[in-house]
Amino acid sequence: MTSPDIVHAAAVPTQQKRTSYRWVVMGLIFCVWAVACADRANFGIALPYMKKEYGISNTEAGLIVSLFSFAYGIVQIPVGLMYKRLSERTTGILFSVFMLLTSLFTGLMATTSSVFLLQAYRVGLGLSEGPLGIGCTNIINRWFPAEEKGTATGLWIAASKLGPLIVPTVCIVVIELWGWREIFYVFAIPGVFLAILWFFMVTNSPSQSRFCNEAERRYIMEEPAVASLAGSKPSQGAQVTAMPWLDAINRTRRVPRLETLRQVFTSWNILGVAIGYGCMIGITNVFMSWIPTYLVTVKGFASVKMGFLASAPFIGAVAGNMLGGVISDRLLGGRRKPMMMLGAAGSVVMLLLLIDAPDSAALLAGLLVVAGLMVGIGFAGYSAYPMGLATKSTYPAAFGIVNSVGQIGGACAPLAVGLLLDNYDWSAVFMYMVGTAALCLILLLSVVEPIAVTRNKE
Repeated sequence: MTSPDIVHAAAVPTQQKRTSYRWVVMGLIFCVWAVACADRANFGIALPYMKKEYGISNTEAGLIVSLFSFAYGIVQIPVGLMYKRLSERTTGILFSVFMLLTSLFTGLMATTSSVFLLQAYRVGLGLSEGPLGIGCTNIINRWFPAEEKGTATGLWIAASKLGPLIVPTVCIVVIELWGWREIFYVFAIPGVFLAILWFFMVTNSPSQSRFCNEAERRYIMEEPAVASLAGSKPSQGAQVTAMPWLDAINRTRRVPRLETLRQVFTSWNILGVAIGYGCMIGITNVFMSWIPTYLVTVKGFASVKMGFLASAPFIGAVAGNMLGGVISDRLLGGRRKPMMMLGAAGSVVMLLLLIDAPDSAALLAGLLVVAGLMVGIGFAGYSAYPMGLATKSTYPAAFGIVNSVGQIGGACAPLAVGLLLDNYDWSAVFMYMVGTAALCLILLLSVVEPIAVTRNKE
């Protein structure tokens, strides 16, 4: 016969109030990624001043901008494999080290005396920042249950646009007070403090954290399979929200998890999404690096007004990133493709409208905000989509492929813009971006949507 004391002791864990430390972790991820993306975005504001000082052509400027993304993209797959194979404690330490290196190369940009050093430090920044993206998504995948991953990923992506959103204003103030070089000193400082905070506050999984109680760990870990074998039944207590009309367009399927590296590397679903991601990153990179030059040289805006307008696409993008993740989780039952396809289709429309953009600052700002909203609304899906296909073990490699191909594809855009501007005009630039958004939509139509299975809410 079981004593009442034993029964009471066994019941305590189930009655334990759940902590919410995962959202503290998410807050730190948000800050880290916002600062990291600000470190890459500040170059676009300094670019007109650099071109004047060093006599850089548009093509050379595009190459310098693209070198960051090439370096960032090249390290994605090796880093994804590294996160899979190294111990959890080691990966946590490496994350802080890479954050420190990101700050170091940001500060070094202020010391440049030649175009060669500009190129070298941009490569160093890309190689240092590359592991941070996979590190953040790896933590999200381990720290959040299936029904919260889209929201968490949307916040992470929103942070990537918050950096460029605040960059123009801060940069203009710094330039007015000191000069363009001091921009990089100012942006190097926050990353050092965040690297130290990360080291002491974030572990690679909830089971290692002293701030996360057992009830929260169970909530995070007790999730059903997101992608299951064709014809298999959902786990007990799970449900799939039926959306027949959307699933027909969306090509929703039950598919097996990608459990091996071979399956990951040969999956068209992963590769197709990765190439589409590259198309959309390319548009973001153009907004980040070339729009300030467009506003000054074509529209003739002074530096203060340019700073405001250069922020406009990222005001929309921040809203789009968060909306896309929340809608995907809460209204679409974990389906990632609809927001991704809406983003690509909406970008086509908005970029066509920007070809003959108005000279009015207010109207142009409105167009840029909506364009940023469309570009950003599907971004959370590109990171969350592999979570529905891969296991926790293979996810870093899967996202490494998506981010590697995406970043390398995106790296081509600033260089392409430089070449187009040296031979054509800005109409050709906007048509180029229209074409990449249309290609993204076609690629997304070719991949399947793994069925998301979520727990019943009590």
